[in-house]
Amino acid sequence: MASVSVTNVRKSYGHFEVLHGVDVDIQDGEFVILVGPSGCGKSTLLRMIAGLEEISGGTVSIGSKVVNNVAPKERDIAMVFQSYALYPHLTVEANMGFSLKLAKAPKEETRKRVLDAARILGLEHLLDRYPRNLSGGQRQRVAMGRAIVRNPQVFLFDEPLSNLDAKLRVQMRSEIKQLHQRLKTTTIYVTHDQIEAMTMADRIVVMRDGFVEQIGTPLDLYDRPANLFVAGFIGSPGMNLIRGKISAIGPLAFIADGGGELPLPAGAALERGAEVIYGIRPEHLAIGQGAVTADVLLIEPTGAETQVTASFGSDHLIATVRERLELAAGDTLAITPDVGKVHLFDAKTERRLVLA
Repeated sequence: MASVSVTNVRKSYGHFEVLHGVDVDIQDGEFVILVGPSGCGKSTLLRMIAGLEEISGGTVSIGSKVVNNVAPKERDIAMVFQSYALYPHLTVEANMGFSLKLAKAPKEETRKRVLDAARILGLEHLLDRYPRNLSGGQRQRVAMGRAIVRNPQVFLFDEPLSNLDAKLRVQMRSEIKQLHQRLKTTTIYVTHDQIEAMTMADRIVVMRDGFVEQIGTPLDLYDRPANLFVAGFIGSPGMNLIRGKISAIGPLAFIADGGGELPLPAGAALERGAEVIYGIRPEHLAIGQGAVTADVLLIEPTGAETQVTASFGSDHLIATVRERLELAAGDTLAITPDVGKVHLFDAKTERRLVLA
């Protein structure tokens, strides 16, 4: 196992720069997820760590060694791709042991490593099958097993679950996390799915347009987003974000541009009349008694919870409630925000404001 250090890394294609001085330090044994929308540069960064893309500037280190000019096969990493990339004419056992065969490892050692990996992944009964006889989840396990037998210093995963159906993705998320807990190998994982990132990572690196927006634990990012982008990207459904300003006179309150007033924490250090963006997560809006009213637009029951979308002036609010409510489109609701959970963002810089 080894730490991975990315220092001021840049990537350009001609005059077009896609990564703008990225800095990420990953500790030995840590599970770090790179997340962001399509085109943010997360897969490009992963491929640069793997040695599959040239580095235009900065350094990548694995352990104490700078690997900018080290060939991929000499970096002691193993990569699992979005496509399973299995050899159709080889059995599961032969696919998993193929890299060791190329390295001319002894047959006994190869067999032992393959059997060990198969036991970890529950593939012992499939070793004689061919990829065409496997389900999507089984093929992904074989691809993971092929990486495990190499016993690398670092695992790299590039959106490995995107080809699976929703139920299987949930199952494989759990299996990958348990695998990491067992092996404790440094892991870097790329996904555009923030739910994957929240449920699996020790730390998350949120990227946008080739920049790192914030690095932190899942709950750090959820509870203390550094800026408007992270606030809107992390969480499902996303944070309610409403533009407006702080009341210039009278009791401290938020006045929405689209009409309506929302409460603020008492004693918050805020500039009167300042233009801000009000953020409140759906689960922090209680439906019942309150001075804020909104009209129901949509009811979406999910079983354990119900998502209620309501109009507030010219804006929309989404509330997530666990109670079974008798509601219909057109009803008027009283909504009470939990003022202790309110986030405010500067309208110009989009940075989160400290309220206390």
